[in-house]
Amino acid sequence: MSKFQILVVEDDAPIRSLITTTLKAHDYRFVVSETGEGAVMETASHNPDIILLDLGLPDIDGVEVISRIRSWSNVPIIVISARSEDSDKIDALDAGADDYLTKPFSVDELLARLRVTQRRLALMQSNTTQQSTYENGQLKIDYASGCVYLGGEEMRLTPIEYKLLCLLARNTGKVLTHKFILQNVWGSSWEKDVGSLRVFMATLRKKLEKAPGSPQYIQTHIGIGYRMLKIE
Repeated sequence: MSKFQILVVEDDAPIRSLITTTLKAHDYRFVVSETGEGAVMETASHNPDIILLDLGLPDIDGVEVISRIRSWSNVPIIVISARSEDSDKIDALDAGADDYLTKPFSVDELLARLRVTQRRLALMQSNTTQQSTYENGQLKIDYASGCVYLGGEEMRLTPIEYKLLCLLARNTGKVLTHKFILQNVWGSSWEKDVGSLRVFMATLRKKLEKAPGSPQYIQTHIGIGYRMLKIE
């Protein structure tokens, strides 16, 4: 755990101090940037394992920072922002963020999100040893490479979107409850956060479905969960 290096992008001094003090107390290595331009430069020069990113930066918006980093890096990005509207979350997730933590936040929740991200990274690395693939209609998942293709074209998915898709794919035809998905993708600390699951699922479906209103792959079971449909 202590070998992970975190890039903290936050211009508010008290919050930045809270985050870095927490990281130091739990043996994380970290570097700091107070601007968006600095965040892009630090990512390129330090190659951090995880980025903690504020959206309201003094020079450029955090969503633009995400887009620029995503053009060449898949490093997990956890947004920490006072923006709490679903539209703000969707904009950040669409740009390539992997998680979204709303201010004010507890230290325990921040640490839990970091642990979940680390476990997800470890799982993705272990999946590279698998040689099997999944095919359903025009959808193909190559578990060995961690790549997803739709109609022969590679899809750009965040780590959470990839894990959601793999969980549904491995249970094709079965209705997976909100609780089951949350526990398997994020862990027990997210058990009651169905709203966040809906946001992540919306971003995945926007990329996967040509007409989200008429789903071809992922079917919503209102109040229950989701199901991957088998394409004949």
